[in-house]
Amino acid sequence: MIPNDPIMLLSYVNLKLRDEFSSLDEMCDRMDIDKAEIVAKLASVNYRYNPEQNQFK
Repeated sequence: MIPNDPIMLLSYVNLKLRDEFSSLDEMCDRMDIDKAEIVAKLASVNYRYNPEQNQFK
């Protein structure tokens, strides 16, 4: 399961994107998680996905 706390989620997602997945879409598809939920939680702490860098900033 993914972390519920937005800051912990940020760390977890960026680690997965850096080490295992080439895009957010790929990560969500392969891990069977809701992309919109991740994007919304991280937006709540002012982080947005940057596809060129494949990370939330």
